[in-house]
Amino acid sequence: MTDTISRTRKVKDFLLNLLMFLSAGLICCLLVGLIGYIMYRGLPHISWGLVSTRPSLLAGTVGILPNILNTFYMILMTLVISLPLGVGAAIYLNEYAKNKKIVRLIELATETLSGIPSIIYGLVGMLLFVQFFSLGTSLLAGALTLAVMTLPTIIRTTQESLKTVPMAYREGALGLGAGKWYMIRTVVLPSVMDGIVTGCILSIGRVVGESAALLFTAGMANELLSLSEAMRSGSSGATLTVALYMYAKERGQFDIAFAIAAILLMLTFFINMLAKASSSS
Repeated sequence: MTDTISRTRKVKDFLLNLLMFLSAGLICCLLVGLIGYIMYRGLPHISWGLVSTRPSLLAGTVGILPNILNTFYMILMTLVISLPLGVGAAIYLNEYAKNKKIVRLIELATETLSGIPSIIYGLVGMLLFVQFFSLGTSLLAGALTLAVMTLPTIIRTTQESLKTVPMAYREGALGLGAGKWYMIRTVVLPSVMDGIVTGCILSIGRVVGESAALLFTAGMANELLSLSEAMRSGSSGATLTVALYMYAKERGQFDIAFAIAAILLMLTFFINMLAKASSSS
């Protein structure tokens, strides 16, 4: 009887392991196939002229330099807005807030916000920043919308990092006569810098890959803008993801769309490697 049960368990374990390996292999094959197809279609069309010029109907040129700069501006403005707010909110929730019920409610709200579809953020951003605050369709309105989207990620990663700092560090600093803010600034924050950087890099990844919200708020212009011009209201601009949508959906130029997709894929891979390196260090 025992041998029969043992053989039955071995058969079940074998089948479960086989199913697990088949599932993992299928996922890996799909991933490799998708990446390989994008690179196969996109890499031959990436050139210096594509990434260093602007599109011109008169000259008959196709370039994505404005889209690359707009993506950089969007990342910079979003982090400038969301990083201080997210880190400050995490510090307050973990170090200053006394009412644990409110803290749990805020944590639930941030987790809920992180799961809302980006198209909803785009509609809210259009109604709030574009129309109510009269910023117009601009990079600034897009950055404010993306800042709201990335706040939950920064808050949660920073807050979880703060929870890992031993209480003895805080007690030792306070016991030596340091004030609470001085203790947080000189003892706690340096200990959680890796977590803050990880949240920052993950936010950059979401900004780079976002298109739905920016279609409603940032616009589709392909003008070359300086950083000061990008921060003004009414300065519309298309990022790489928006340009990908326009070339594929509106213009039918799939070669350029695949080239942009390959660039975005390489950029996303680089960002993920940075996040992994910062979290393991």
